[in-house]
Amino acid sequence: MTQLTVLEGHDPPDPTTHLGIVGRWGVTMARHRRIVLTAWLLLVIACASAYPALHASLGSPDYSVPGSDSVTVDRLVAQHFARFGTEQDLIVFHSTQRSADSTEYRAVIDRAMTAVRASYGVASAIGPYEGNAAAQISPDRHTAFGLVGIEGGMTERVRITKALQSTLAEQSAAGVEVMITGFAPAQADLTDIETADLQRAEGIGLPVAGVVLVLALGALVAATIPIAVTAAGIAVAVGALTGLATFLSFDSLVLSVATMIATGTAIDYAMFIVSRFNEELTRRGVRDRRAIESITQAVGTAMDTTGRTILASGLIVLISLCSLAVVGLPMLNGVAIGVVTAVIATLTAAFTLLPALLAVSGPAINRGALPALRRPAAVGAVTGSTGWARWARLVMARPVLFGAVGVVMLSLAAAPIVGIRYGVDMGLGSLADRPTGQATALVKQNFGPGLLAPIEVVATGPDGVPLTGESRTDAEGFVTELSQVPRIARVVPQQAGGGLLAVVVPVVSFDSTDAGELVTDIRSRAATVDGVDIRVGGTAASFADVSQRITARFPWVIILVLTVSLAFLVVAFRSIVLAVKAILLNLLATGAALGITVAVFQHGVGESALGFRSTGFLQVYLPMLVFAVLFGLSMDYEVFLIRRMKEAWDRTQDNAAAVAEGLQRTARPITAAAAIMVAVFASFVTADVLELEQIGFALAVAITLDALVVRLVLVPAFMQLFGRWNWWLPRSRPGRPRRGLGTGDYRNMTSIASTIEPIASV
Repeated sequence: MTQLTVLEGHDPPDPTTHLGIVGRWGVTMARHRRIVLTAWLLLVIACASAYPALHASLGSPDYSVPGSDSVTVDRLVAQHFARFGTEQDLIVFHSTQRSADSTEYRAVIDRAMTAVRASYGVASAIGPYEGNAAAQISPDRHTAFGLVGIEGGMTERVRITKALQSTLAEQSAAGVEVMITGFAPAQADLTDIETADLQRAEGIGLPVAGVVLVLALGALVAATIPIAVTAAGIAVAVGALTGLATFLSFDSLVLSVATMIATGTAIDYAMFIVSRFNEELTRRGVRDRRAIESITQAVGTAMDTTGRTILASGLIVLISLCSLAVVGLPMLNGVAIGVVTAVIATLTAAFTLLPALLAVSGPAINRGALPALRRPAAVGAVTGSTGWARWARLVMARPVLFGAVGVVMLSLAAAPIVGIRYGVDMGLGSLADRPTGQATALVKQNFGPGLLAPIEVVATGPDGVPLTGESRTDAEGFVTELSQVPRIARVVPQQAGGGLLAVVVPVVSFDSTDAGELVTDIRSRAATVDGVDIRVGGTAASFADVSQRITARFPWVIILVLTVSLAFLVVAFRSIVLAVKAILLNLLATGAALGITVAVFQHGVGESALGFRSTGFLQVYLPMLVFAVLFGLSMDYEVFLIRRMKEAWDRTQDNAAAVAEGLQRTARPITAAAAIMVAVFASFVTADVLELEQIGFALAVAITLDALVVRLVLVPAFMQLFGRWNWWLPRSRPGRPRRGLGTGDYRNMTSIASTIEPIASV
């Protein structure tokens, strides 16, 4: 330990004065480690116990588009056709032995319909023999269906149908099965399936991440700390989301995506800080846990360097995700709020719990160490003798060749984006072993897939006034015309309240692209009818409205993310060239990842190996979500890599040496961090729900390309090509020195506050 001479009458020098705000914060957490650890233990216990309440409150994705025709139709149906309910679902009766005409079969129908009518949230219920028996009983007389109208919003309808599922399961008797299907019942089951997918993915991804951590950090104790910090952060995120769920609606997709992204980022952030802390311990020669002050200083330095980088990276992630609010879709708002909440929780753990754990561990962090040859290189002088440094110099020796090859590879991978098709897949294929899925299959087989969620057409006078004689005739003529469209199986008109409701049953499933095209066709036809206000709603119309809104506003999301990120990176890197280069390379990597995702999930390349069946399109929100998430995550590695290069540049003013040293110092942790994220994201490819497979696959591919192609090839190649221009930034005042994020002179470090402060005005 360094011995400090205390002069009589003078206070001892404070060794934390050379640290910035983040470093001093880390020192504070280290010095009050017992209080911090106790507070976190109580917090984790309280928040983790809230998980059952959060799971019970999960609803279904809200596909409504504020101000759209589909939302207006829902309101008009609830106002003028309340007896039909907001949503119409199907109660399916089936027996392989008995006919629907048998006494036993009819007795089951009567009991089931009576129980349904007595259930909460049911507006109406019509049995097979109370409506159109010819249409509601299959030709072979073994399958029949009843109609049930459900009231309330989407989340409420899911709760109602869950209760109905239990009620109807009790009505099955005499060899007659009773089931319910429709949009809300399917969503109820999908929530449970996605929860199971999440648990299975965590069971696969976390052990793999643990192995990678051991290899990256070189010791069992060191590897345990990031896992513990991540678990604590996720627990707090669950508690926060449970609180938010009292006035916001979350679905299982929100929880899955939030957990997926927060787990990957949290482990990475903690690993980077642990790695730097260990490096500082080695540099100081700390071998005794009783060297409290030296350990505390190592914590402070790790937080002041890597910690500031993590904070900058986390802010980029938050900025990118908040851009989803520009779209104005409740579904994407829920995802953004969920992920932002989870990332903030894990960042909080990294900046409070982690410093305390590091202070408690000290040099014991290296217990359970791997053999010397398998451990990270010791801290010392950087030379060109290591493999990563030699690789960096090889790339910089032929920057044009490596740069061209990397750009061409990513461009070819991005090519399939040109033919991208959007749609919404409900994931009905994952319900095969559940009553809802069995009922769905019976309806498709005996009555046609369009019956599951018909299109609703509402006709009123202008501005919602009742139809008059002439306008009513025109509306009825329009409905008659619809019944003659080949893509429509049947049209059932209903009149009430001076308006006309036509239930349109297409020949295709509501979650197919053909259904969306049919909605567009009906709306085009409706625009030609004068004097009548005709609006198209229903699930298929909601999906069409979502697609239109996302397509229209995706460019604005891109512009917002790029603009704010550019401003942030210019301030963070203190360089225009580095900021622009980072954004362009991230765009290229994101495009390549989406291109590969299109090739796999739209065109079906490798579908048998991955165990799915291509729908011929991507989930409509996937490109936007992946863009926002990936742009934030990839900046994590960019900031980490450039910061270490900047430290070397400030010390040597040698661009090639700075690039080689930066790559040598960061290649191992970046590769390990990427492997961890890939393990977490790729584990979701095992999901039964296709949208989770697509999200996990796209993120895993993007992180792989970013770490292997962008960071290890394109960055050193372009850094060599630009040379000293990498570090150029116009001076605001003559003679004012330029300083950047992560200078190597710790005594001259600028705090992260000065880095982030200008962003508040952007």
